[in-house]
Amino acid sequence: MKFNQEELKKKLNEECLNLFGCYMAEATDKQIYRTVCSVVRELLQKMRRNFERDIEKKEKKQVYYMSMEFLVGTSLKNNLYNLNAEAVFADILKEQKIDIKDLYEMEPDAGLGNGGLGRLASCYMDSASSLGVCATGFSIRYEFGIFKQKIIDGWQMEFPDNWLDMGDVWLNARPDDAVKVRFGGKIAESFENRKYQAHHYDYDEVIAIPYDMLISGYDSKAVNKLVLWSAKSSNAFDMSAFSRGEYVKSLEQNTLAETISKVLYPADDHMEGKILRLKQQYFFVSASLQSILAKHMEQYGTLDNLSDKAAVHINDTHPALCVPELMRLLMDEYSYGWDDAWNITKDTLSYTNHTVMSEALERWNEGMFSAQLPRIHQIVCEINRRLLIQLNEVYGGDIPKIDYMAVIAHGEIRMANLCLAACHKVNGVSKLHSDILTSSIFHDYYVIMPDKFTNVTNGIAYRRWLCQSNPKLTALLEELIGPKFKKDSAALEELTKYYDDASVLKRLQKIKRDNKIALARYISQANGINVDPASIFDVQIKRLHEYKRQLLNALHILYLYNQIKSNPSADFQPRTFLFAAKASAGYYLAKQVIRLISAIGNLVNSDPAVRDKIRVVFLEDYKVSLAELIIPGAEISEQISVAGKEASGTGNMKLMINGAVTLGTLDGANVEIFEQVGEDHIFLFGLKAEEVEALWKKGYQPLHYVQSNPALKEVLDMLMSDRLGARFDDIAKSLLTNTFGAADAYMTLADFDAYAKAQQRVGETYRDKRKFTNMSLMNIAKAGIFSADRAVREYCDGIWHL
Repeated sequence: MKFNQEELKKKLNEECLNLFGCYMAEATDKQIYRTVCSVVRELLQKMRRNFERDIEKKEKKQVYYMSMEFLVGTSLKNNLYNLNAEAVFADILKEQKIDIKDLYEMEPDAGLGNGGLGRLASCYMDSASSLGVCATGFSIRYEFGIFKQKIIDGWQMEFPDNWLDMGDVWLNARPDDAVKVRFGGKIAESFENRKYQAHHYDYDEVIAIPYDMLISGYDSKAVNKLVLWSAKSSNAFDMSAFSRGEYVKSLEQNTLAETISKVLYPADDHMEGKILRLKQQYFFVSASLQSILAKHMEQYGTLDNLSDKAAVHINDTHPALCVPELMRLLMDEYSYGWDDAWNITKDTLSYTNHTVMSEALERWNEGMFSAQLPRIHQIVCEINRRLLIQLNEVYGGDIPKIDYMAVIAHGEIRMANLCLAACHKVNGVSKLHSDILTSSIFHDYYVIMPDKFTNVTNGIAYRRWLCQSNPKLTALLEELIGPKFKKDSAALEELTKYYDDASVLKRLQKIKRDNKIALARYISQANGINVDPASIFDVQIKRLHEYKRQLLNALHILYLYNQIKSNPSADFQPRTFLFAAKASAGYYLAKQVIRLISAIGNLVNSDPAVRDKIRVVFLEDYKVSLAELIIPGAEISEQISVAGKEASGTGNMKLMINGAVTLGTLDGANVEIFEQVGEDHIFLFGLKAEEVEALWKKGYQPLHYVQSNPALKEVLDMLMSDRLGARFDDIAKSLLTNTFGAADAYMTLADFDAYAKAQQRVGETYRDKRKFTNMSLMNIAKAGIFSADRAVREYCDGIWHL
């Protein structure tokens, strides 16, 4: 898009006058920020109207992407980059003595997600717009997104993240398009004209108000939207209670309703939290499907062709209520019979599984479920009844197998099984993950429905994670291979022709050094720790979870510390270990690991004999904008989950495309990274998925690995002493006893020796700058396959049938 600078300057001044009653020259920084965002949003709205008209005119099939999370990050820089408008806006602001980078710093992250799941959803929305695919995302307008994290005396503390204070500028409210969502109540059944009718009464009603966030695409006329639902009570104010002086009670109904869209993932270690989570899921699913069907009816006058014109995608099990809710709407609101409604539902819905972790495959207590969603419970029961008939025909009364596959069993409703029973396509998110689904966790479904299962390996919005986050590397790539890679990531492969080119390797080293210096500056400001840009920047940034094994990394740092202390004159390649992660508020052991990393940092960074060789930094409040700073400076990408547990990962892809070399197990998409770069350009270690399974079956004894490795025993002894300034007995117990479940459930001790040897290879290789930079170059060149553009095309072709 081309912009006339004078016209744009005029538009900015007019908008500033309309919003704040002053011109740009008189405005505060916040007012200028809001003015710029408002003008950019208006540009996107015009593009959106044109795109929408074209889609409707050509009656193109549309995608509706249902996800509890969209980790959008910041929008101003992304939109200006996509519109090719950053330079012209920067010049106008410069005249006002404002650096556009200062505006970028002012924008809060839209923290509508927890980690990889939400960031993946946002990457797919970005790519859909770039590819011209009409896709609408649906989620909740959380007033407080993922919490702000503060580390105080080593402990993670959670504080509200009021992102709407400045982030609301990107949202457009549509109160006229609000819909009603019902909870609780009773169901009366009747037959009218020989047709079954369900009558819902005595229910509580919540109003769902849509807010649109526009999603631009790179060099594209397409603009998609993310629809975020906000909850209000239909009885917002009780005048009679207020008149009686009961002021708090007069607002009670609205306050209770608003809790639904108040916080992302409320703690669910109590019944009230579980009920709220269930309400959140049904709230956004029901509101979204109501709006989809209403729009479809307005255009086509029938829902018979719904699956031909709409693909509704369930991202993880959180939106699994799409299955019974679509059935309810078709039957109760649009008068379809069961069989016709079922055919439309299964042809319209598809499901992505994101994990093999049993605790993440959601299950709801049936009593709670039926009390909150009585009509939905009826429909789920009927789905289950019909499913059991089908399974009995196939599996001949094999009760344990049928019980495992049932939607309802043992007083629980299993959301993954609900998706498996209904959706026409089910995909995993890496080759290894999809293989595990069909060979293990969903094998019994795969046997009878093999055509239902497929794989789409995750991808990243690389224009954000490379082109925007790492402009120096991007400029070098443009110079070497031309700009084609910005539209076609496969063109990055052309970089391989510069393998072992001394001049190019030197320039890559300079760019990495500059990025490390920028990151070191941030670390100094944020943590008060000075790190050496000449050291290896070894990075582990991801959600804090036991299976991701930040603990393995931490134990190894203690191992290195002891090595250096016992032999201080040994030649050692200096390293800076960088961590950034949030632990769920109620996840005790994960928070203990953060406390341990902080304690290790205090020990190492204050020891004169060690701190010049090792530095340990935990960067608090990990989010998209912080990742955009860390990733370009990373050299080692820690992807060390126990094999078979990480479905895919996307951080591994973001780090790879910026030239970091993976240190990892053969887990998730690491397998495909290995296939791309070959064994000479990755540091692999550890048990393979089948070896992990075999070791469990044999009888895993973690104590054996401690007894056979004195250095490891010394590390564990440190946890149970005061050498770290605090004791970490619970972490030691989690590794050696059954106190917190199976001892060493993620085989940290079994992989420790292999990990230590792999880290030794890292240090030895890094000394050979030529060799290590060639590894880095090869990772950049081979990262193209991990583009979200490729993934979205695969969804379009194989699942959504666009």
